[in-house]
Amino acid sequence: MEFYPPVTGERRDQKQRREQRAKSICCSCPVNQECLDYALTGRELHGIWGGTTETERREMIGLSV
Repeated sequence: MEFYPPVTGERRDQKQRREQRAKSICCSCPVNQECLDYALTGRELHGIWGGTTETERREMIGLSV
């Protein structure tokens, strides 16, 4: 699955490619903004939501990375 990391872990380059694939799906999704709003409101800590990574959402809500 593109939106969450594998259970066994992944190398940095694999993570970057997976996140880019997930973000490319998000950019054409009709509920992208609603998904991001949900993730920010619920402070989702894992996965790609609304085209953003965990780190990007933490920065958006002002949490230290």
